[in-house]
Amino acid sequence: MSLRRLYLARHGAADAFGQLTDAGRQQAALLGERLAGMPIGAVWHSPLPRAAESARELARRLPGVPVAAADELVDHVPYVPAPAETPASWAGYFDGFDQAEAAAGRALADALVARFARVPGEPASDVHEVLVTHAGQIAWLVRHALDAPPPRWLGLNSANTGLTIIEYRTGLPPTMVMFNDLSHLPSGLRWTGFPQDMWP
Repeated sequence: MSLRRLYLARHGAADAFGQLTDAGRQQAALLGERLAGMPIGAVWHSPLPRAAESARELARRLPGVPVAAADELVDHVPYVPAPAETPASWAGYFDGFDQAEAAAGRALADALVARFARVPGEPASDVHEVLVTHAGQIAWLVRHALDAPPPRWLGLNSANTGLTIIEYRTGLPPTMVMFNDLSHLPSGLRWTGFPQDMWP
């Protein structure tokens, strides 16, 4: 039976220009320490600087593991819901998206699923990969794993370097192992990436 285990993480905390802050670098380093005991075969990251730097920082704790960009992991809106599907609190978020932009976003989301959300090919092998990406892409993969309707990616947020694990096995539906786990972070570094009024 083949297995693919995806270790999904949002990039570390970043500034308004998309560059990692000191806190973001520390978050990425701590995530790397957490993953150091896992049989990681590759680290993939969004091409955006905050994700690329996070991936390099965590990979310092994973000697010999290759690190590379994957265009499918870039920050984008994976699905623009129809007006009837859109919660009232999200309605303004989608202002300005035309049909071409919505279709391009969905095509990129489909490419993300096709590349990563699947069992590895034969012969049977185990694949363990880290994906350093963005909240929307993690939400889309979680939605897919749960076979939820496309609009359900809304409202699934991830903190900076929160760890989500999904497993794909031959002949079985995907398994959600964990979502947005922050146990590798001290309290002062948790929940960044969420609006501060939502911090516990």
